[in-house]
Amino acid sequence: MVVATLYHATLSSMVAVWWRSETFAHGFIILPVALFLVWRLRGTLRNIPLGTEFRALPVLLVLGMLWAAANIAHVLVLQQLAVVAMIPTLVWLITGTRATIAMLFPLGFLFFMVPMGEALIPPMMDFTAQFTVTALRLSGIPVFWEGTYFTIPSGNWSVVEGCSGVRYLIASITLGVLFSYLMYRNVWRRLAFVFLALIFPVIANGLRAYMIVMIAHLSDMRLALGIDHLIYGWVFFGVVMFVMFWLGSLWRERDGSVAVPRMRATNRGPVSEPNHRLLYAVISAVFLVTMWPLSAAWLKSRDTLGARPVLELPAEHGVWSRTSASLTAWKPRYINPTVELQQTYTDGADRVGIYLAYYGAQQQDEELVNSQNVLVVQKHPVWHMPKQYLRVERIGPAKETVYESQLESRQQNLLVWHWNYMSGHRVTNPYEAKAREVLARLSGSQQGGAAIIVYTTMADDPKPARALMRRYLDDMEPVLESAVDIGGRGATRRGQTP
Repeated sequence: MVVATLYHATLSSMVAVWWRSETFAHGFIILPVALFLVWRLRGTLRNIPLGTEFRALPVLLVLGMLWAAANIAHVLVLQQLAVVAMIPTLVWLITGTRATIAMLFPLGFLFFMVPMGEALIPPMMDFTAQFTVTALRLSGIPVFWEGTYFTIPSGNWSVVEGCSGVRYLIASITLGVLFSYLMYRNVWRRLAFVFLALIFPVIANGLRAYMIVMIAHLSDMRLALGIDHLIYGWVFFGVVMFVMFWLGSLWRERDGSVAVPRMRATNRGPVSEPNHRLLYAVISAVFLVTMWPLSAAWLKSRDTLGARPVLELPAEHGVWSRTSASLTAWKPRYINPTVELQQTYTDGADRVGIYLAYYGAQQQDEELVNSQNVLVVQKHPVWHMPKQYLRVERIGPAKETVYESQLESRQQNLLVWHWNYMSGHRVTNPYEAKAREVLARLSGSQQGGAAIIVYTTMADDPKPARALMRRYLDDMEPVLESAVDIGGRGATRRGQTP
């Protein structure tokens, strides 16, 4: 109850994801299943002497520090992992090592409550697209393929997040781990079935995508679209799960009961330890669990929003001058920036666009590094992004790593470079950015950061567009980074975005 009360915001964030996302809806049943698994062990637990285990206290301390660091950096998944890990650690502290080992699987199963795995979406989208295109070509269908987009004679297709197969993979792993625990005692059989549960949905999702495209192609795009697309996908996944469990049942051992590791004999009874040891353990645990939310509240009280900063770029700089003629209707999607700015510059012959998004006292969903901050959202009605990769380019006088992206629409193609600027440093790695945010907040220094996005129109060959942006940044790079180094120049003024 202490953990649930003090960390209710973290636990509520997990429930919110379960509620809104089909991928993680299984989170609602994880705790009841874990409690049921513990109840199955009641006979074994009665014969195990209970005793406090003070070696759990350093682990609890580390988990609290991890939660605090993740809270400062606004990394929800790490906060959630730390809080869930506190539960088996507290059980270890109060009941001892033998009882914890006996309950190891039910306690470990709790980690499936944490909604994680979204980092697998991009690589699985790429795999699904490659698998589908390869299967179509083997079927004799000509395909034009670019990234996660491909075209066949009957129509255009794209692999979006919902087609990546991540929801099938996560559901399969969760069910596969539970099935292997209940059905097998041999550790190698368990590992083999979990491996099957990992591979099966990945291959099956590629087959599902191929079948949907083929059904639509052979029916002149009348079937496997809209709601049919979803129905065929879930029906196929149900069949795949049935086949996987049927295969798993062929390996079933005669005695499927749960094995409890043998422990060294002891003369202690179930309640053999003095009560004062348990009291010390509880007091220590309450202190370690409580100190981190209180510290986070104190740090938050130090944050001051101050005056609204102003982003300003000069009307003219070198050969470049600001123009009212917009380069494009496209705009990146950055959520809740403190202030943002989008402008177009020209040297008389060519035009380059610039977008700046500055985040001051960063908070949850008001932060520079956030999975919702993207150049193009999935299923955008106009734009799509077939390519994005890291590239070493000259930014002003130095070479730096930037993200290069190619954006396409029916009317226009864009080449985009973007990077983040934090405390005088260019950053592309999101983990480095989060680490800098944590260090800045702990030291009390300025913790703001900005996204710098430069773009121009592109033909089939990106080389002329790259040369143009290099020329633009040779002149404008100091101006751009000076504009977003609001904390560094020590001036904030109340005003509106120009």
